[in-house]
Amino acid sequence: MQDNFPWARAPSIERVHSLSPEVTVADRLERHRAELTAYCYRMLGSLDAEDAVQETMLRAWRGIDGFEGRSALRSWLYRIATNVCLDMLEGRKRRARPMDLGPAREPVLENLNARPEVTWIEPVPDAAALEVGDPAEVAVARETLRLAFVAALQHLPPRQRAVFILREVLRWQAAEVAELLDTSVASVNSALQRARATLTAVAPDTSTAPASVEAADADLLARYVDAFERYDMDALTELIHEDAVQSMPPFALWLAGREDIFTWWLGPGIGCRGSRVVPVGPANGAPAFGQYKPSEDGRRYEPWALQVLELRDGRIGELTFFLDTRRIFPRFGLPLELDA
Repeated sequence: MQDNFPWARAPSIERVHSLSPEVTVADRLERHRAELTAYCYRMLGSLDAEDAVQETMLRAWRGIDGFEGRSALRSWLYRIATNVCLDMLEGRKRRARPMDLGPAREPVLENLNARPEVTWIEPVPDAAALEVGDPAEVAVARETLRLAFVAALQHLPPRQRAVFILREVLRWQAAEVAELLDTSVASVNSALQRARATLTAVAPDTSTAPASVEAADADLLARYVDAFERYDMDALTELIHEDAVQSMPPFALWLAGREDIFTWWLGPGIGCRGSRVVPVGPANGAPAFGQYKPSEDGRRYEPWALQVLELRDGRIGELTFFLDTRRIFPRFGLPLELDA
């Protein structure tokens, strides 16, 4: 485990800037990993957030001798993380969801097209981005990790995005943000005003979202897994809203309405029949499952999608099937094969 954290192997600075001789630099940095992952994820909209935090930790470890303690360690780490994210975002197009790029299409195979020029929003495990703490604070943090909210943030220019997240999500003071970004309070307030105007037009309505994944209907989810594995459309009809939507990144096609979703599942998507669905804990504040399809020889199950389900009023309102399993499954601790 420590091989991933080279600063933990540096005895010369092991206890620098620590009130307690038993608290190492590695300990102090690790305390901030989850919140920094959440911050970087909101900035980047992808699993690159974990790489950004690793780079932040490496830069902090290398520069700890020059850290004079004039600001809090947490603020210093956020400054580093912001610079890392801004560097990673330079020259990149914004990440998006299929629903951001055009209308729903008919559930026919001809509409299943990838768009290589588009970079898609990726999911993040709650376990990597949320700290254990006050339930009310955790619930608020989950709301700002929802896929639709993170996609909305991507409409903001990177520095404006940082201002909005620091001010509105993390509740930093304008003077703190100005110091972090080496700018003026007036510039921070102006950027925040522009960001609010943009997000008013594109941000999702979160008023009907569940307060937390724990508050979601566990029975509903168990019934969904059972019904999906049996491919029982009658049972699934009782669990999915009539106006539900489904998307399948990296394909641009998205489906609007339960009827079209089922038409797809029983048509071009019929290969999902006989799948196994494995709970993996929440992603982006919503229940998530690893889906494995039976292999052609029937000897194993092969990874097909990470399903993220948005619940609304006791039913499923949105299904996102992330198909880049080679990249996503390992981040969620899912194997790339199951025995039959």
